Amino acid sequence: MQAKTGREYRTGELAEAAGIPVRTLRFYRERKLLPPPRREGRIAWYDEHHLARLRTIAALLERGHTLGGIAELTAAFEHGRDVGQLGELLGIGWSEETPVRLTPEELADYFEGEVTPENLAASLDLGYLAVDGDTIVHVSRRLLDVSSALVREGVPLAEVLETGRRVRAHADAMARLFTDLIASHISPEALPRLRPLAKSVVEAELTMAMDRLLAAGGGPEAEQPQGRREQPQRRTGS
Repeated sequence: MQAKTGREYRTGELAEAAGIPVRTLRFYRERKLLPPPRREGRIAWYDEHHLARLRTIAALLERGHTLGGIAELTAAFEHGRDVGQLGELLGIGWSEETPVRLTPEELADYFEGEVTPENLAASLDLGYLAVDGDTIVHVSRRLLDVSSALVREGVPLAEVLETGRRVRAHADAMARLFTDLIASHISPEALPRLRPLAKSVVEAELTMAMDRLLAAGGGPEAEQPQGRREQPQRRTGS
């Protein structure tokens, strides 16, 4: 008989670990948002994959997805839909980003020693990851590569994710600027066609901002206005 690996949960234990009522767990199971539990007589046993699925559902609901959309995403996983279609379901639509499907082991290889429950929860909350059973989808190949490169350079993944959260706020603001500009003077229908112009402006401005920062010294003190830099204390004569 093969030994069990990982923790298993009864229905109430799983609901408590996921932070949801038992009736919600049963509703998700009835809607086929969860794979069937392992049965041992009249007892249903769930595992870490079921808990990961519940956390994914919570993260997607937080991002505005409906249960119907989440069910479609679940079906995509279970029927092997390609990553491009998964990207549409995850809400990146006509984005240039390419989703990446990974096993947990492959994800661990990208972020050796940094794949903690806290970092996984933060990634789910940001919408970077969706988890289904043994399959993980990262919504952006470019973000995955950049994040793993920063971690290899010694930046903690938790700080990479927090920076990503802050960058998103600025990116949302820039996207709104361009959207309002184009919608006000041309038409909303022109957004997909003129999107490359916005991308070019952002890339150019970011490059010049990095150049200015490096020319100024690049350290935290370089960001302070000249008048606010700490001055050496004057010695008073005796």
